[in-house]
Amino acid sequence: MLGAVRPCFRPIPKYPNPHFASVSLDSLIRKYALQNAVFFDGEANVKAVVGKVLAEDKSLRSKAKDVTALAEKVVAEVNTLTLEQQTEELEKIDPGLLEKPKVERDMSLPDLPNVKGDVVMRLAPYPSGPLHIGNARMVLLNDEYVKRHNGKLLLVYDDTIGSKEKLPTAEAYDYIKEGLDWLEVECHETFYKSDRMDLFYEWGERLLREGHAYVCECSSEDLRTFRKEEKECAHRGASVEENLENWKKMLEGKYGEGEAIVRIKTDMQHPNPAFRDRVLLRISEREHPRVGGKYRVWPMLELSWAVDDYELGVTHILRGKELVMEDLMEKWIWDALGLEGPEFVHYGMMRLKGVKLSKSQIRRKIENGELTGISDPRTWSMQSLERRGIRPEAVRSFILSLGMSLTDIEVPAENLYAENRKLIDAEAARHFFVPDPIRIEITGVPNIESVEIPLHPEFPERGMRQLSAGDVVFITKEDFDTHKGEKVRLKDFCNIILDERSDFVSLQVDDIPKIQWLYDHIPVEVVMPDGSVVKGQGELNLEYTEVGQLIQFERFGFVKIDSKGDPIVAYFSHK
Repeated sequence: MLGAVRPCFRPIPKYPNPHFASVSLDSLIRKYALQNAVFFDGEANVKAVVGKVLAEDKSLRSKAKDVTALAEKVVAEVNTLTLEQQTEELEKIDPGLLEKPKVERDMSLPDLPNVKGDVVMRLAPYPSGPLHIGNARMVLLNDEYVKRHNGKLLLVYDDTIGSKEKLPTAEAYDYIKEGLDWLEVECHETFYKSDRMDLFYEWGERLLREGHAYVCECSSEDLRTFRKEEKECAHRGASVEENLENWKKMLEGKYGEGEAIVRIKTDMQHPNPAFRDRVLLRISEREHPRVGGKYRVWPMLELSWAVDDYELGVTHILRGKELVMEDLMEKWIWDALGLEGPEFVHYGMMRLKGVKLSKSQIRRKIENGELTGISDPRTWSMQSLERRGIRPEAVRSFILSLGMSLTDIEVPAENLYAENRKLIDAEAARHFFVPDPIRIEITGVPNIESVEIPLHPEFPERGMRQLSAGDVVFITKEDFDTHKGEKVRLKDFCNIILDERSDFVSLQVDDIPKIQWLYDHIPVEVVMPDGSVVKGQGELNLEYTEVGQLIQFERFGFVKIDSKGDPIVAYFSHK
């Protein structure tokens, strides 16, 4: 048995009262709900309002769920008012909030080329899973440039049917939106490519009608062979009338999957075999999560991008330099039809050292039980980062620090953690946690029943916490193995010569190794970034923490309380 709770224990935590909802908080929420509603045509967004509230009063972050519950009620009330009523009320409360703040953007990013008017940019995530840290670069760079130019950001779900291994899933749309909201990225309009199929068909038929494309019945093996040998297939010379007739057959279901495709006439001698008469549209009889089996002919991404980037008025396209082939295809289509498309801007590939990122792999591992879900720390999704206590501001700072270089880079996760540490270090209360505990006895220790320790050593005004003490304590096995026989300090308690039966030395603070210890304790489990679980014991004051609260286990690392029970479960953030 690892020790019993002694009645002398008297915690003195200075956390907010859980029943903190008050008139002042209600007013704080209401003013930001009114401001958000006025800025966005009378409809306030709960998450945006909560973000503003927590940014103004950081002490409420540990009560985020309660703030959100109250905000939902206030926002619902505000949204029943007319825009005029919302404006009038906000003017009475705080007229300064009627002016949109001028946000200073990160000017280390290079300027967008050829800006001729309003800037329109787009995010085109494929809804096969949640946004992960790699996707965050695309998202935040677009967001920064749009905000810099006071432009418009479009969210275009790239939900055409792809390969058998890469299919859209119904839940992924919500996962992506959750990630964008958490990153505080505002999208001004939302589109679904699965709603725009008729437009893709129009463009495809126009390319056929003008002789820029043809219907091909070659097998995939023949297609590869002809490309390799730089040979045109027999279908390339078909008349426009023949191609339109076969196109009609594709739409009517007279071809099966794989029996016919629409290819564009590029150049069969192009230096890059992959660019030789690429596929524009193909037949797929798989079910789609939004439109079911309504369509059986689906555009390839290059065609859908060429259509939407032009039709939606996009002015600048940011993408990784590995997608230059897609640039060529889009430009080829625009040139063939006599259209002027957007500007392309590229950046190099970013890899997080030791981390493999793949939405399809994440989905498969969740399905087979290797991962617990999208918030499993090994996914590196926005949901998993939030669960670990990584702040969206830290992700933004980390991404922007990489700039727009065309050079491929590999960066350690520590760079992200360093940004997060700047945000949370002053906020996080300190607590003791003893992983892999072993019991030691102390002979000669004075009769000290408890010690008082600051909740945060740099901010003593926040109050103290109390730990019971005695002649039997628990320390980590690692500390015991490392310092056995040495003089060590049980942090904030006393100095001992460490052994199974340790000798008390003194109470004074000496310059010797300091180790964590506990007398009374409760079971704690910490989920690590690699999915492993560290089990141990934590101080009883952890009972006064809240789910969602970020704290620091001294000499172990920052953690976020995930659930309260037996044991308390926390997710490891970083050192």
